[in-house]
Amino acid sequence: MRILGIDEAGRGPVIGSLFMAGVVINKEDELTLKEWGVKDSKLLSPKKREELYEQIIAKFPYKIIQVTPKEIDAVLSEDSASNLNWLEADHQAVIIDAMDCDQAIIDCPSPNTKGYGDVLKTKVTRKVDLIVENKADFNYLVVAAASIVAKVSRDRHIKALQQELGFDFGSGYLTDQKTQVFLHAHWKTHARVFRTLWAPYKALASGTKQQNLAEFSAKTI
Repeated sequence: MRILGIDEAGRGPVIGSLFMAGVVINKEDELTLKEWGVKDSKLLSPKKREELYEQIIAKFPYKIIQVTPKEIDAVLSEDSASNLNWLEADHQAVIIDAMDCDQAIIDCPSPNTKGYGDVLKTKVTRKVDLIVENKADFNYLVVAAASIVAKVSRDRHIKALQQELGFDFGSGYLTDQKTQVFLHAHWKTHARVFRTLWAPYKALASGTKQQNLAEFSAKTI
């Protein structure tokens, strides 16, 4: 049986793209992933993630989708009928339809896994057994592998943006002081790298008195 795991990285930051990744393995390849030390990317050092990323993409079929700040802003606009969850579902469906698999395991961004799974099924055009769970990146090695591919893709994207702009703006998350400083100083001059419909950005753009930006991080998704 060919199993596809899908996960994302960069859902919550104010800077940069969201990355979604899918990795396909045969059932027996789970032993290989275990021997390599594959686990949820959040439990690995940056160096180990990079090493595993190269091993995974060299051995297994994979697909990476970059979702830009502009695309994220579009689904968060007042006239949009979509939202960030359904945007993820749209791209998950693209990955599922593009990959040769019998089963797809999804790390669900919503606590309502049944409702999310029902919607995802309407977006997928091929016949596949869908498993939609919270913390799937912790419970399934193939999803952990996808989490590594997504995380390293985002990390490289952030480094490239920093080099392009000539600023070390940190992780892009609002809990990062470097990110807060960069947002305050460059929200207008480098607007294209920001998710402009995130609450802290909107507050700066509208001139609204701003609280500590870290307090807003939980309100952006």
